[in-house]
Amino acid sequence: MSELQFCAGGKVFPLTRTYVMGILNVTPDSFSDGGKYLDPERALARALEMKGEGADIIDIGGQSTRPGYTPVSPEEEWRRIGALLPAVARDTGLAVSVDTFYPWVAEKALAAGAHIINDVSGFGPEMMRAVSGSRCGCIVMHPGDERPGDILPRVREFFQTRLEAAQKAGISPEELCFDPGIGFGKTMEENLRLIAGVGETKLPGRAFLMAASRKRVTGFLCGNPPFEQRLPATLAAHTAAVLAGADLVRVHDVKEAVQAARMADGLKGAYFG
Repeated sequence: MSELQFCAGGKVFPLTRTYVMGILNVTPDSFSDGGKYLDPERALARALEMKGEGADIIDIGGQSTRPGYTPVSPEEEWRRIGALLPAVARDTGLAVSVDTFYPWVAEKALAAGAHIINDVSGFGPEMMRAVSGSRCGCIVMHPGDERPGDILPRVREFFQTRLEAAQKAGISPEELCFDPGIGFGKTMEENLRLIAGVGETKLPGRAFLMAASRKRVTGFLCGNPPFEQRLPATLAAHTAAVLAGADLVRVHDVKEAVQAARMADGLKGAYFG
């Protein structure tokens, strides 16, 4: 039986431990770190810092998707990330993910050296056509829906339909990673259930990403502290998700996330037995 893995543009991630994806937003308006890394030299320095802290993947975003965000054009998104992306890939040697819902940007990013496309809109047919044949990793996020009923089976059903569509588009299951979309079209109760209920939404053998870092759900039960004070709650949420079956976590605070992931892996028996 072959080893379970997430394959991403020549990078292979065996699903035997937790991988940490460091967030690098080059935007003026992201909810937590907007404007912090607009300067390309500062952004590259942060990518190298995250590598030193133990990141496995760098996720570059050129557009905020916070609640109430104002979309920017594909051209503007690419202007923000186009020169940075190849520099991060070259200087860190890590897998580079690009957070975009524009197929045009995805095509340009892959040509410039990206290994993963992270699409918060759920990887529709146009995006699948854009990446088909590239062998890139595809992060498929549940974008929320208005259907009634339990959130867990709704998310799992969405993942299953995306898996089937991807296979028809020529995308290997090993190139897919699923994200339940914490904070996207969900109530606080639904967000909490998704964090705790990874095992009920995860597709067998497929990579699973949890991305709750500093989001509203991490402040909801803790007095709603400022974004930069939500690290303890973020670590708790991600550790719970890892123990329930998550394979990757997407984070702002890499050093601390790596320590938490290693501890969670140890509790799961990844290092012994």
